[in-house]
Amino acid sequence: MAIRIVGVDLPQNKRGEVALTCIYGIGRSLAGKILTEANIDKNIKIKEWTDSQAALVREIISRDFKVEGDLRSEIQLNIKRLMDIGCYRGIRHRIGLPVRGQGTKNNARTRKGRRKTVANKKKVAK
Repeated sequence: MAIRIVGVDLPQNKRGEVALTCIYGIGRSLAGKILTEANIDKNIKIKEWTDSQAALVREIISRDFKVEGDLRSEIQLNIKRLMDIGCYRGIRHRIGLPVRGQGTKNNARTRKGRRKTVANKKKVAK
């Protein structure tokens, strides 16, 4: 039986600390804090959790943290706000360039996309 937390099925054969990182917005350190608060050993695999342990983790996450859809929408709203006010970061988001000061002369292919080859200009014959 798969354990489902905030719309995500946790992998059964992984340790609790690692499996919780499948939820968007929860990393290793936050997963450790959640399991400590729930008094669950970090090394126990998900398939060995009881229903009460899963319910407790589910309740802690929904009570204390913004994860998955809510977090994604908040981040998108923050980016939209930056673009609306026209600040430097918003402009970089709008034109698809790196936002945090990285150079773009040689790298930045993740943000810029595939290379667009520009043909050479032909010399005019006299």
